[in-house]
Amino acid sequence: MGESPAAAPVAEAIDRIARQDGGRLLSSLVGSLRDFQLAEDSLQDALESALIHWNRNGLPAAPNAWLMQVARRKAIDRLRRSANFQAKSAEIAHLIDMENGSATVDEPDPIGDERLKLIFACCHPALDRKTCVALTLRSVCGLKTEDIADAYLDGHEAMAQRLVRARHKIVKAGIAYEVPGPDGWAARLESVLAVVYLIFNEGYASGSALHIRADLCEEAIRLGRLLTGLRPGEPEIEGLLALMLLHHARRAARLGAAGEILTLEAQDRRLWDRTEISEGVALIEQALGRRRPGAYQLQAAIIAVHAEAASFAETDWQQIAWLYAELSHMADNPVYELNRIVAVSYVDGPAAALACLKPIALALVQYQPFYAVQADLLARDGQIDQAGVAYARAIELSQSEAEKRFLSQRLEALGRRSAIAPA
Repeated sequence: MGESPAAAPVAEAIDRIARQDGGRLLSSLVGSLRDFQLAEDSLQDALESALIHWNRNGLPAAPNAWLMQVARRKAIDRLRRSANFQAKSAEIAHLIDMENGSATVDEPDPIGDERLKLIFACCHPALDRKTCVALTLRSVCGLKTEDIADAYLDGHEAMAQRLVRARHKIVKAGIAYEVPGPDGWAARLESVLAVVYLIFNEGYASGSALHIRADLCEEAIRLGRLLTGLRPGEPEIEGLLALMLLHHARRAARLGAAGEILTLEAQDRRLWDRTEISEGVALIEQALGRRRPGAYQLQAAIIAVHAEAASFAETDWQQIAWLYAELSHMADNPVYELNRIVAVSYVDGPAAALACLKPIALALVQYQPFYAVQADLLARDGQIDQAGVAYARAIELSQSEAEKRFLSQRLEALGRRSAIAPA
């Protein structure tokens, strides 16, 4: 039996709340329940109850508050049904006090922000960095397993299995999701920064029709600003915030009038947000002045070179190629090398750049930008047929409709160029 027409708007509302506010709701629940799995299960119970009750009675005036209240009640029910009920009596009493408004208020914590607290809690040193970052992105930020796998150049099934193993390890080892105090921040900072940056990246890698999800980008920037306040003088935090600001400053110029993607060369630089660029440049200069360079600082320095160039033709590609080479030495990441190769193509020509692609081809066999870069280099080198094959593969791997349209237009233009080429 299909879903009734009346139920559809309610289901859509619940889905929207889960996507947009699920992380914040879960963060608050973990803070009050002190049990990550219980919080996840109770929130899911509340969402299922909402589907029944809201269809019957309509959406409440404050849906998020309704969900939080029901989730706490569901948690009490789960605790009462648990085998170790006696051991959980203190938790039940605490939740009942919260329901009655009589719970004692804890002292103000140094982090303050619920989502950032949960990110710190999830980035536990007992888990390897990749696993805790992936788990945090999935549970706290609501990213799909497929999106996380793509960010790490992993297979979707492999990432799903990694997340399942991580949850089993957490339960078996009794790893507590507790928000660390200031003395525990340093051990988790690298993973926390990775989470924030991948939230930002997802805003620009969105598979939605909008292509750019400004809400994710702005949330990541907000978290970056909070981190600079928590750890003043930390150059990699400053570098990350600078990187996000400099990228986001170009948002108004990234799409054309019809919603098509515009390359850096085609963007109207008058639309770039100069206030954000100034702030980003000042931040990266300050960070690099601390003489403790890191990956986020080098990436921000690259974007600053682009931002300060008067035009695409006046870009200092030699400096950009050097910075990407430094990044590649610092972190074994084939994507950095791919970006270095793009810069090399504007210094030494497309033929020289094409020769550099072979060593990284296997590592990026499922990475859409690799084929887009390869296609562009082949087209610039006059290898039209081979460029067409690469464009077709890039289109096949694209998750965004805007990306597919952009690459299809490039492929069509290539076809017209081939048609008028001399025999």
